[in-house]
Amino acid sequence: MPRVLRIINRLNLGGPTWNAALLARHLEPEFETMLVSGNIDASEASSEFIVSSLHLQPVYVQGMYRELNPLRDLPALLRLQQIIRQFRPHIVHTHAAKAGALGRMAAWLCQVPVVVHTFHGHVFHSYFSESKSRMFVRMERFLAARSHAIVAISPLLKRELVEEYNICHADKVEVIPLGLDLDRFTRNQDTLRQRFRQQYRLSDDDLVVSIVGRLVPVKNHQLFFQALALVQQQVDRPIRAFVVGDGELRQPLEDFAREQGLSLGLPEAFPHQTSVTFTSWVQDVERVYAGSDVVALTSLNEGTPVSIIEAQAAGKAVVATRTGGIADLIVHGVNGLLADRCDAESFARELLHVLSDASLRQALGREAAKEARQRHDYHSMVEQMGSLYRRLLQA
Repeated sequence: MPRVLRIINRLNLGGPTWNAALLARHLEPEFETMLVSGNIDASEASSEFIVSSLHLQPVYVQGMYRELNPLRDLPALLRLQQIIRQFRPHIVHTHAAKAGALGRMAAWLCQVPVVVHTFHGHVFHSYFSESKSRMFVRMERFLAARSHAIVAISPLLKRELVEEYNICHADKVEVIPLGLDLDRFTRNQDTLRQRFRQQYRLSDDDLVVSIVGRLVPVKNHQLFFQALALVQQQVDRPIRAFVVGDGELRQPLEDFAREQGLSLGLPEAFPHQTSVTFTSWVQDVERVYAGSDVVALTSLNEGTPVSIIEAQAAGKAVVATRTGGIADLIVHGVNGLLADRCDAESFARELLHVLSDASLRQALGREAAKEARQRHDYHSMVEQMGSLYRRLLQA
């Protein structure tokens, strides 16, 4: 039985965890898998409940964090080499930037037969300074040359890696869309919607817009609040916004929302006039989507955002910025609406459009649900990855 060592940055809420965990569980029994993870940051929510629900027992590499830190990265690299020598994998498959750097270096040094890396996005713009971004591009070119295959989770991401940043030749890149367990976003929708709206004391007349993700600069929540403030001036129904997630910008974002004239409510007190509620992390996020009328995403850079796939699976209309892999998920006016990046007026215009037209929300949601089910169910992802592994091992 071929052995796969699957290495992920960290078990935080997001697409990489679902991707790695579902592959680890459902590629068995054909491939024996060991799942290895780094550590989450203090401001992040753990996704250990995901791997536990799939009966996986990850091995943790202490000191492997998202940030660059040579004092921690070198011991983490040595630990990964030790794990490789003990497990003797036929394939090392890494997920996301830090795991991709340390894991591929360890695999190369240990002469592992097959090395695969999945880009769940990239950090080549909107994350770091220009000089640091160039350094990451050079590093990824070096690592790609020592990889047998690169997996991109969207066609647009492949084009960026190959044509814009010249990470590797197109022949080395395999497009395998992100796969998720989407059933939980279609079950008991009416009941979940009622529970969400009762919890937050929402009336049937309230329009709910949710935005789900880490509170970090690249998600650009400021744009969301700017657009929301513009929209509130032009509608005659109450609009309630829910910010689901947490992170380093929690307090600055609360201050910024108030500066835009938006009122904030605490989770334990929900006055009807409250504009924005910060919920922090929510594990049963399907309840949020069920209770929402529209889901927003304002990112500066994205790979394939899980929040959009989940919202689409739940049949919700999505308004998002036109950046990264978002364009591979949303066809403007068909299964969602796209706005210009960093343009509050553009985002407000699209948000107002969908909030003002119930029939449009329903039509976008129906098409979105159909597309999500066809493209992002995990069974297809597992089948494609297994096929890739078999080809690489035969070669």
